[in-house]
Amino acid sequence: MGSPLSGPIAEIFIQHYEDTNIKHILDTKNIAFYIRYVDDILIIFDTTKIDSHTINVYINNIQKNLKFNPTHEEHNSIDYLDLTILRKHNKLERDV
Repeated sequence: MGSPLSGPIAEIFIQHYEDTNIKHILDTKNIAFYIRYVDDILIIFDTTKIDSHTINVYINNIQKNLKFNPTHEEHNSIDYLDLTILRKHNKLERDV
């Protein structure tokens, strides 16, 4: 906090964290989509293959100093950054 190097160092750490711990989950195809912008992460997954509790437990047990707090979809929509993502009949739509 406060140092100009804080942001780049945090980004390098999170990139390494994703490469070593998240990439293999994506390779299993249990998670359909994963994107991160700074500290906001959006994960889209097939509930017949994996559930949100399993994902959350796995991610929170990798690094004890990082805690991820999920926000779950409500009424077929979720906010990510400045977007609202709506799920309609196996299709995703976005709204600002």
